[in-house]
Amino acid sequence: MTRLTPSTARLLALLMLLPPAVTTAQAPEKPTGLLSWSEQIRVRESWLDARHAMLLPMMRRHGIGMWIVVNEEFADNPVVHAIAPPRPYTGNRDVFVFVDAGAKGLRRVALTGYSEDNLTRWFESTAEPRPAPVVLRELYAEHAPATIGLQINGSRGQTRALSHDAYTWLVGVLGEEAVPRFVSAAPLIEELLDTRLDAEKPHFTAAVAVTARIVERALSSEVITPGVTTVGDVRNWLYDALWAHGVRTWFQPDLRVQRKGGGLPLSRGFLAVAPEKTVILPGDVVHIDFGITYMGFDTDWQKMGYVLKPGETDAPEGLKVAMRNANILQDALTRRHSRPEQTAGEAYRATMQEMKERGIEAMIYSHPIGLQGHGLGASIDFRSAARPGAEGKRLRKGSYISIELNAKTPIPEWNGESLFVMFEDDAWLDDDGWHFFQPRQESWFLIGRR
Repeated sequence: MTRLTPSTARLLALLMLLPPAVTTAQAPEKPTGLLSWSEQIRVRESWLDARHAMLLPMMRRHGIGMWIVVNEEFADNPVVHAIAPPRPYTGNRDVFVFVDAGAKGLRRVALTGYSEDNLTRWFESTAEPRPAPVVLRELYAEHAPATIGLQINGSRGQTRALSHDAYTWLVGVLGEEAVPRFVSAAPLIEELLDTRLDAEKPHFTAAVAVTARIVERALSSEVITPGVTTVGDVRNWLYDALWAHGVRTWFQPDLRVQRKGGGLPLSRGFLAVAPEKTVILPGDVVHIDFGITYMGFDTDWQKMGYVLKPGETDAPEGLKVAMRNANILQDALTRRHSRPEQTAGEAYRATMQEMKERGIEAMIYSHPIGLQGHGLGASIDFRSAARPGAEGKRLRKGSYISIELNAKTPIPEWNGESLFVMFEDDAWLDDDGWHFFQPRQESWFLIGRR
């Protein structure tokens, strides 16, 4: 018989005092069709050749002679896994340098705490790493770049990720005379992160399929028992589903609940997130906002469920009309008013004009997606439409976007009270418009159906 140490015995005693997890749902199912971690890394590494092949023309288009990406320990740079092997980097300060070497092409140098096969396949990286300041000064002296691109002066986290300490360190390494050569790498980073590879598409499609399946199960009687299950119970089930599928999320899953006589609690102009203690009742409309992280991609997904009242076998007609209005809004944006090279502002204004003519009260707040949930590129969004310069960004063929929007409709069965139908579907762009990775929702997920 194994004797427990006093510290282990105390820990077990404390664990016995913890309350059991409370949930009304079954455990999430195990994953199917997803790659193992080692397979994911192998496939993601295979994309680096194509990304690096695109990089030199992009650098020249944006007038960048040298691009320096700095990764700090325990503060991963959001660009690193797109330009270097997607593995953990835990050096105190790792640096990746791309240089336009003229006729010799793109020079790629990794300055890390150690070297290994997975670096030397794509970067110059000596078996015994030399001090980063020494190598940086040599590169600067040899190539004398007119411009040095850094993650500064950007409007998004991906384009302003250089820390103050790292900036000060670069100035100390390269000298004050190099500072006038520092430029924002934001345009380069945006083009790189918003350019999708054909080989990525099947894997993003798989990620969206898993996202859709989890949300559909969450908005069902498998997870929700009317009058018993709380918003917090469903959120916990979603977290457990992430664990069961071996994926992560990039934001907290949110639920919103609308009900007759409940009003429309708003936050920043949107329907507010429901408190976790909210008990889901018959007659409620339940909305889920959820996304996963898989293969270096993020997904974003919003769907709607209706909790049947006793005697009901379907959602009320007013709710069906409300969903059709949201589908009409999707059609206008994706099929009729979005094409490659069109500006985001043009797509937004044309869609909203059609909604005005149809008498549909609508909001659009779509955003690029892919390597980050809130990605870089053209946003078809009411906020961008009001921000100078942002609405002029052009839609890039092949880009991914989250078609995020809502339609607000009065419901006769609710004495004319309004209902938000809020959708979010990941899509990709070609000459015919946006195409959903998974079929969109056109009928209510019914909760409580036997």
